[in-house]
Amino acid sequence: MKIDLSGRTAVVTGSTAGIGHAIARGLAGAGAAVVVNGRGEASTAAAVGRLSTEFPGAAIRGVAADLGTADGCAALVAAEPEADILVNNLGIFGPQDFFDIPDAEWTRFYEVNVLSGVRLSRAYLPGMEAKGWGRVIFLSSESAINIPADMIHYGMTKTANLAVSRGLAKRTAGTGVTVNAILPGPTLSEGVEDMLKEEVAKTGKPVEDVAAAFVMAERPTSLIQRAATVEEVANLAVYVASPQASATTGAALRVDGGVVDTIA
Repeated sequence: MKIDLSGRTAVVTGSTAGIGHAIARGLAGAGAAVVVNGRGEASTAAAVGRLSTEFPGAAIRGVAADLGTADGCAALVAAEPEADILVNNLGIFGPQDFFDIPDAEWTRFYEVNVLSGVRLSRAYLPGMEAKGWGRVIFLSSESAINIPADMIHYGMTKTANLAVSRGLAKRTAGTGVTVNAILPGPTLSEGVEDMLKEEVAKTGKPVEDVAAAFVMAERPTSLIQRAATVEEVANLAVYVASPQASATTGAALRVDGGVVDTIA
């Protein structure tokens, strides 16, 4: 299967590192013009530079904006008013006991993980519908189904991603636009590597081994019995963004390594 996204513009939020950057890389490799987003000018420029070096001649642009705010979303749309592919990847996470999470933190998680995707979908979907083609992808998580006891606020936002994605798929029915959610499981992104760095230093083991031990301790239902790579998650996103995925919409697509213990 050859995926060709030439002539398409993709906006990937939170794409200076981790899964988002891997998705931006995969889309660029398939020929799309890619808009990279991060909060800081330096990190955004660095990410654009890496992709431009790897894909000479590709149209790689960057917009630094804090999409956890309405003003940040508006700034991104002002800079890039049209998109054929929108990947709502931006998200924050972190373990915290339910009784220690203040209202402000619930609000912050909701603004970043949910409302960023709501605002950008509201901005870009009309243009996609007018052209009769578009792809909107929400990065949810297996935590949307397996709500983690130590990250209830995070799980709540990932479940909300599923609700918004399914509802938008119904709202855009018959338009040529598809809306889907992707549910990664434990993935060895830079954020997870940072979370595991103390254990790596203590044991002297490779981060991949420490991550695998973490997965088996915290997600024992994993069938691959390791953390996924960011590229493995990105591969699914690139397919969902492709013309070949035209009959896939309203779906919650798992790339969780079999963590969710269900056949559906």
